Order: sequence, then C-alpha cells, then structure tokens
Amino acid sequence: MSEVAAEFSICMEQINDFEFRVKFDGPQHPHLLMDEPEPLGHDSGPSSARVLAAAVGNCLSASFLFCTRRTGVPVTGIQTNVKVQIVRNENKRLRIGKIDVVIDPALADPTDAKALRCLSTFEDFCTVTQSIRQGIPVHVTVKGMSPQ
Repeated sequence: MSEVAAEFSICMEQINDFEFRVKFDGPQHPHLLMDEPEPLGHDSGPSSARVLAAAVGNCLSASFLFCTRRTGVPVTGIQTNVKVQIVRNENKRLRIGKIDVVIDPALADPTDAKALRCLSTFEDFCTVTQSIRQGIPVHVTVKGMSPQ
C-alpha cells in the first residue's frame, strides 16, 4: 500500500437542481458554485468535467513553473489552454475521451538547456495529470519548445 503523504476533505451542498456549492477545507478558499449544463442543470457554474480540465491545466502549469524557478530559468508568464473531448462509451454513457493541454510559457530562451530539462521532467511531478492518465489520455504540448 502507498504511504499517505497528505489528506484533505471538501464538502458539497446541493443548492438547487444540479447546482452544488463546494466548500473547501481552508477558510481562505472561496466557495465554488458548480452546475451541469442543460438539459440537466442551468450552466450557472462550471461542470465537474470543466473543473477537472482546470485542475489538469493548473497542475501542469504549476509543475512547469516550479521546475523553471527551481533551475533559475526566467519565465515572465504562462498561458495554458485545455481542450477536453467528451465521448460516448460502448454503453452510450458520456466519458472524458481525452484531454489536450497547450502550455505557452514566456521564456527568454526556449533552447536553454535548463529549460529543456524542465520540459523533459515537469509532467512527472504533476499529481493530478499523472493520476488521471491511468484512465484518460492526456497529451501535453509546450509551445516554442521541443525535446532534444
């Protein structure tokens, strides 16, 4: 069995129909309103698939930024776009078919050896992506950079 490194809990409360308020475990974190798109919900907040996409994009971006900061590679900003494909499985149930992530870092020199080292390692440190990759294909591209 794996060693537990951390643990947290969140609470979700139904507001109306498919609207839920997510209360995070830290009082400093604002509540999040989630809702399903029509015809189930009213699309008044992000759906669970959209929150998953945000979690993947954020975790990958943060992992890349952490690596560049740790190795002294200057990054003046990062923009990340995440595209999620919803498919129907053999039982006609909706599933996330794949996730494509494009990270666009503002790097002074994308050919810098330290930046390229980050390119080859940062994905492995992304907790969310590496966890869901066991069931969902995730393809990552970092704009302006290619592995050696």
